[in-house]
Amino acid sequence: MPHRKEPGSVGVVKKKQFTCCEPPHELELEGGGRLGPITIAYETYGRLNKDRTNALLILHALSGDAHAAGKYFAEDAKPGWWDNTIGPGKAFDTDKFYVICSNVIGGCQGSTGPSSIHPATGKPFALSFPIVTVNDMVRAQARLVDHLGIERLFAVAGGSMGGMQALQWAVSYPDRVLASIPIATTAKHSPQQIAFNQVGRAAIMADPNFADGEYYGREVPKDGLALARMVGHITYLSDDSMHEKFGRRLRGKKTLGYSFNLDFEVETYLRYKGDAFVSRFDANSYLYITKAIDYFDLSLPSGSLVKALEKVRSKFLVISFKSDWLYPPYQSKEIVKALMVNGVDITYCEIDSRYGHDAFLLDAGEMSKIIRNFLENVAVRNGIAFPAAGA
Repeated sequence: MPHRKEPGSVGVVKKKQFTCCEPPHELELEGGGRLGPITIAYETYGRLNKDRTNALLILHALSGDAHAAGKYFAEDAKPGWWDNTIGPGKAFDTDKFYVICSNVIGGCQGSTGPSSIHPATGKPFALSFPIVTVNDMVRAQARLVDHLGIERLFAVAGGSMGGMQALQWAVSYPDRVLASIPIATTAKHSPQQIAFNQVGRAAIMADPNFADGEYYGREVPKDGLALARMVGHITYLSDDSMHEKFGRRLRGKKTLGYSFNLDFEVETYLRYKGDAFVSRFDANSYLYITKAIDYFDLSLPSGSLVKALEKVRSKFLVISFKSDWLYPPYQSKEIVKALMVNGVDITYCEIDSRYGHDAFLLDAGEMSKIIRNFLENVAVRNGIAFPAAGA
């Protein structure tokens, strides 16, 4: 770590890896089958206190990874994906908390997924990789938390798919989570949400270069993956934010071209987002992770969300955004209602942001204050001691 770093930054960080579930102790998967060995990529920021009670687990969304804060090199242009909320004095204050973020299994940023080498064949798993669920992701994360010597997490927090994982943690490990912060998420996907994901998967699988998932070492299905990202990215924005950011402005021209070339700024922007995504994400991982999200249904097996949440012990902060039409506030309110029926200590905040679903990543001001106050309140009420400054 450098001696000097930007104020509020965790500085230069390093990705770590942990391997577990070695045969014959593979992870038994919810959909059947077993997976192991499993490698999990993760990062940590801050310090554990003496009692190991100040650990926060940050859970990423579909296209996220373990790199939630800081930079790998001081010269990096972009920090981690939630750098505006993680660091000294920020919502997840690394002067107080030991923050952990791991890449989910099924991903492509260092954790075991379809692009990983199958130990039995010496080749990438591709579509021979087993279907994994959000529950499987969480159970793999629990192995990492065990490895770090942490019996109970102070809090679990995440937006979108990260919020699903936070909910699953509270249900699967009620005695290991003190506080839960699901943001801009749902207890199960609606038909519309499943439909958007299916369009993305269909675009990838229709790409001539998909080759039944066996494209490693050759031309990747970049057109299909870029199209999937373009469709997905539209759902992350709001109508207001698109009007404000793009309007009907033309890109690189003064008059309409009257052709099928790109005319509008919004068209160019979506093309850029799609192409940039191809350079950092694996098409098969997109298939697996979106399927895991679609399969997520916290009310199973009983069919009752109230019953599913009856054993949770953590305090909850649930956050939604008014302009989020991908995961609209009504889905957060369904979670809140089920928690209230069970007498759970619950705080709900619906934030008036123009940024749509991406607000949890972009509009950190009000959200950060709410999270910081919630965590401080939980710490005081539970007598959590933070590391001494400069220790």
